[in-house]
Amino acid sequence: MSFQIKIHIFHTGTVIVDKNLPFHHSGQGPLAFLGLNHFSKKDKLELPVSSYLIEHPNGLILIDTGWNTVNRNRISQLRNLSFQYPVNQAKLPAGQAINEQLNTMGIHTHDLDYVLLSHLHCDHADGLSLVKDAKNILVSEEEWYSANRDHIRYLHHEWKNIPVHTFKLQNTGLGAYGRSFDLLGDGSIQMIWEPGHSTGLCATKVQLPGQEKYVMLAADGGYAVKSWQDNLTPGLVVNRLAAQKSLNFLKETAHDPNCIECLANHDPNVQPHIITLN
Repeated sequence: MSFQIKIHIFHTGTVIVDKNLPFHHSGQGPLAFLGLNHFSKKDKLELPVSSYLIEHPNGLILIDTGWNTVNRNRISQLRNLSFQYPVNQAKLPAGQAINEQLNTMGIHTHDLDYVLLSHLHCDHADGLSLVKDAKNILVSEEEWYSANRDHIRYLHHEWKNIPVHTFKLQNTGLGAYGRSFDLLGDGSIQMIWEPGHSTGLCATKVQLPGQEKYVMLAADGGYAVKSWQDNLTPGLVVNRLAAQKSLNFLKETAHDPNCIECLANHDPNVQPHIITLN
C-alpha cells in the first residue's frame, strides 16, 4: 500500500473583524486593529476560520478547532467571547462546527489521534470542548505559557478542563527562527515556530517522508496570500519585528517550487478542498 496523506481544508465558520486586524499598513498605530474610529460596515471584513484534518497513515490529525457551537446564540456568544466580542464576532452556520464536519465523514472526535493548535486565540481554540475526547491535544510550550499569563488576548475558559499538553520546539534549522517540532519523528508533520502574531504561533509543514513536495499551513503568520505579496503583517501582534521575520519566511515558502500550497488560515480566496500527497 502506498504512503498517502490527505489534507482536508474546512471552514469552521467566519469571523467579522475590522479591516486593519488582518493587514497592518505602514504608519498605522499599534491599536489600529481595534477599529475604534470605524463605525461603518464597509470597514469590516468577514473572513473564513479554517481547520485542517490530516489523514495520515499513522493517524488522524486535526489542526485548530474553529468556533464553538455556543456562538450560534447571540447571548451565548456575548458570554463566550466576552470583552473580545467588539473586536471579533463569530458566525457559525449549521453543519460547520468541527465536530459536525467530522461526523459527516464518519469520524468521531475520539477517533482523533492528535489535535494540534497553531496558537490559542479564540477563533482557533474556541472549539476545543467539541474535540476534548481526542487522544492528544497539543500546543507549543511558548504559546501555552504566554496564553495562561495573558488575560487580554486569550479567553482562558476555552481550555478549562481540557487536557491540553505542550510540545517542545527543537533547534532544527526549519523556519525563520530555526525551531520546530516533529510530531511523528519522520518529518511528515512539523510544527514550525513563527512568532510575532502570538508568542508561540506555529505553522504546520506537511510532507511525505523522503519527498521534496510539501504543503504549508501558515496559520496566522499571514492572513491571506496578499499578506506576503504586499508585505502586510497582521494588525494584532505581540512583536512587529518578529511578525515581519515570520512573514518573510512565508513569502519564501510561497515562492518555493516544492511548495504545493501555502495556506493562510483566514484567506477569503481559499475554499474548502482536499490536497492529496502521494
